[in-house]
Amino acid sequence: MLLDFIASRISKDLAIDLGTANTLVFARGKGIVLNEPSVVAVRKKDKRTSEIWIGEEAKKMIGRVPGSIEVFRPLREGVIANFEMASLMLKFFIQKVHNRKAFVKPRVIITVPSGVTPVERRAVRDATLSAGAHEVFVVEEAMAAAMGAGLPVTEPLSNMIVDIGGGTTEVAIISLTGVVYSSSSKIAGDKLDTDILDYIRKNFSILIGSATAEQIKVLVGRALLDNEVEEVDVKGRDLMDGIPKTITITSLDVTQAIMDSVNSIVDLVSQAMEQCPPELTADIIDTGIVLTGGGALLKNMNTRIRQEIGVPVVVPDDPLSTVARGAGKMLEDIDLLREITHM
Repeated sequence: MLLDFIASRISKDLAIDLGTANTLVFARGKGIVLNEPSVVAVRKKDKRTSEIWIGEEAKKMIGRVPGSIEVFRPLREGVIANFEMASLMLKFFIQKVHNRKAFVKPRVIITVPSGVTPVERRAVRDATLSAGAHEVFVVEEAMAAAMGAGLPVTEPLSNMIVDIGGGTTEVAIISLTGVVYSSSSKIAGDKLDTDILDYIRKNFSILIGSATAEQIKVLVGRALLDNEVEEVDVKGRDLMDGIPKTITITSLDVTQAIMDSVNSIVDLVSQAMEQCPPELTADIIDTGIVLTGGGALLKNMNTRIRQEIGVPVVVPDDPLSTVARGAGKMLEDIDLLREITHM
């Protein structure tokens, strides 16, 4: 107990949104202090030494590295796929926000998708402890997103959160600090990127990388067609003759490419409404659906859900950081945190 007290006094408590695409770190008293890609690159020199890049530097290497360098994405579909690389990445991020002070052992809140298994939850906790935390609280992303969006999670009112991340889409109904209903899908931001990549390969015979597909989605992506048609020039490799080629992709192309996946996300929200008890449904009709995560930035996504479900859809300011900010709020109320995590 004394060691825990001393550690908590000399450390800065952290909340970490450990995402498939990006990891965000919230420091108590400071706010969001880190937002970097969840990517690790390693060059093996011999059995004992290696050169390592983490975060933004590692992401720049995707698709551009020689055979001596291997690039890892430690998380897949919201859960740890490579324990060693995840621990290495977390340790780097924790030390980075503490100015490389290796002795600092903070209390850490870390978020996970609602559909994770006990084994996957334990892997997240163990990786965080291995990275240098002295105490770890594992909370569901949906609960953190609700708090980050400013919803009254402690009151007997139901609130619906739709969090579209890189690896998973989470739909949850929250009331009285508990998750009344939750469901998740592996159709999320990364799947939309793959849809665009496959569409361009099939319809234009051009091969592009995942990073280019993501840029296309951000620049001209639409979840619903509108009167504005945008274009973007795309560079890739012609599959017929292997030479570089530039083509023009429109927002119409992107909407067609991702439509099946967008429909699946909307269906997930519709199923949640169907499963919701009548009393809770009435609350949601009044308060609306809160849309967070990177997918909330896809143009017309909120309109698409509103048209299909018939309920107002609200996108909070900076939806990318909603989960991290909500987890950060929990740092200020440890009693509430223990209630949420049943500890």
